[in-house]
Amino acid sequence: MELVKVGAAALNQTPLDWLGNKKNILAAIEEAKSQNIQILCLPELCITSYGCEDAFYSPDVFKISLEILEDIVDNTQDIVTCVGLPIWVNNKIYNAACVIANRQILGFVCKQHLPNYGLFYEDRWFHRWKPSQISEISIKGIKYPVGDLIFNFENIRIGLEICEDGWVANRPAIRHFDKGVDIILNPSASPFAFHKFKIREQLVTDASRAFCCAYVYTNLLGNEAGRLIFDGDAMVCSGGDVLASSQRFSYADFTLTSAIVDIGKNKIEQAKIKSSLPTDLKLINSNFELTYSEIPNTSFAEMEAFEKGGSLKEEEFSRAVSLALFDYLRKSRSNGFTISLSGGADSCACTALCGLMVRLGDESIGFEQFKEKLSYIPEIKSAKSIKELTEKLILTIYQGTENSSADTLESAQKLAESIGAQFYNININGLVENYTSLIEQQIGRKLTWATDDIPLQNIQARVRAPGVWMLANLNNHLLLATSNRSEVAVGYCTMDGDTAGSISPIAGIDKEWLRTWLVWLEKTGCEVKGKHIKIEGLKYVNALQPTAELRPKDNKQTDEKDLMPYKVLNHIEQLGIRDKKSPLECFKNLEKFYENQYTREDLFNWTNRFFKLWSRNQWKRERYAPGFHLDSHNLDPKSWTRFPILSGGFVFELEKLKEYYEGKSGGGRKKIGF
Repeated sequence: MELVKVGAAALNQTPLDWLGNKKNILAAIEEAKSQNIQILCLPELCITSYGCEDAFYSPDVFKISLEILEDIVDNTQDIVTCVGLPIWVNNKIYNAACVIANRQILGFVCKQHLPNYGLFYEDRWFHRWKPSQISEISIKGIKYPVGDLIFNFENIRIGLEICEDGWVANRPAIRHFDKGVDIILNPSASPFAFHKFKIREQLVTDASRAFCCAYVYTNLLGNEAGRLIFDGDAMVCSGGDVLASSQRFSYADFTLTSAIVDIGKNKIEQAKIKSSLPTDLKLINSNFELTYSEIPNTSFAEMEAFEKGGSLKEEEFSRAVSLALFDYLRKSRSNGFTISLSGGADSCACTALCGLMVRLGDESIGFEQFKEKLSYIPEIKSAKSIKELTEKLILTIYQGTENSSADTLESAQKLAESIGAQFYNININGLVENYTSLIEQQIGRKLTWATDDIPLQNIQARVRAPGVWMLANLNNHLLLATSNRSEVAVGYCTMDGDTAGSISPIAGIDKEWLRTWLVWLEKTGCEVKGKHIKIEGLKYVNALQPTAELRPKDNKQTDEKDLMPYKVLNHIEQLGIRDKKSPLECFKNLEKFYENQYTREDLFNWTNRFFKLWSRNQWKRERYAPGFHLDSHNLDPKSWTRFPILSGGFVFELEKLKEYYEGKSGGGRKKIGF
């Protein structure tokens, strides 16, 4: 048997949803059988799903996983299937994949390399299996091999790499090559990040070429556990060629990608190679962030260009967050989204994403199937069009004060109308005055903008929260928080005001890029069913300068005047937080990069301001609603950037920066060391 049809199934699973996960697995297996697929790879930990956190410690999770596995085994007549689950061996928990052939368990392969960086924490739950080690596991009195295994079928040798195993230098595939493996299966749970699918494709194609084999890679799909988005990226490569690649960001329960591979051709290529370790394999550092920043001389402009990636990034962002919102909605069994729509860039972006969610869902699985997935919502059944569906799912409210402008009201109303969302408009100025008056009576003085600027701004933002929460509760909706990544970095937000919400869809995106995306969505838009879906109602917000509208109108308040230019803020965040550079090193970098754009004094003041605000506002980042992981780095303390709530506040470091700026340590721009 030299021609073999192999398949990769991407599954939309949910942690500990035993029946739902089993249903998707069995449906994928049945579809694979109907397509005459002989070998099928299912994703990593697909029985339990990936994000079970400390529930992995529960022995009951292991026991139920084996019960589900039994049901899966019974449905594997005439097919070889690889399915992921946690197993206990000698009182240790392992991330494993079970290989089943024709209703028989052949063995369990355990993951050898566990990611423990950024948003990954696998060392907390699992043990690392030692290379070449083989043991056994007893299930209902029957013993099965477990460990670093190779499987043989009719002159075909199959080996496995489980996700991270394929991203490291000392990967199992090297030993598989020595043993003449013909097919490598890689069941993965690899979270979405911008352009990451290109890295995966390079990894898989290079491995299939260097190890002279067919390589089957599959991934999870959708918003699995709240923060991570899985794009359903799956592919089959052989001899360095991509034979098949999946549709990404599908709204379906699963997608299936298949191809026929020529095992005989690969065997001939293996015979030609005289070295046991191919020398031309491109190794990819397991930390995705390093794929573009590991070169010391890489400029900020080059990194920025890499990250923007033209319209590809806009499309990925639109599709990833829309899918994440849809899964979050249905898996939380909520009836829709409520948004406090101020008419500014952030709330307009959240509203536009909800509108895209409906349109992209219709493109992906069709109108009726989209409705079926939300059939638990009584009002959905009667919807006859995209517009009606949008109106039932999205509710917006504009809450103005005396400091709000006609421009932002128009921006909010026109956007809601353009996507078909419900729109309410109320004035909360009386509520603000009542709260202010109550406090003034207690403290015995009037509050003024000259002495009480921050409290007077914050009360307006906070007063908006109770009303919008009431609307969300009345409709069993998810309230969307509207803070962006730039605000997250410096705490430019009102806790229990614009941060109020169940999920924060744009917390991983900086404000500068978000504005370019809004323009793209207005003028170009997502390609859906051969047409570009634009949201032309965004033209009103795109004409506005970002402002909180919390100070009196004659103040002409803008966000960048309050903080600094967003591109500088984002640059400092990347240098200081992602790249771990000191305030002084950041300032030196900014001096060179913005030499002809900003004064040295401004750059010094902005650097000072950033680090002071960053350290003071960690408590805010700890309280943000869950956000989506979208980039190679994020600021979420629960999934990536951990920082102490109480710290020294960079006092020592900022003093060094001041000495350098004032010329006391080496004089002006001269290089100094300490």
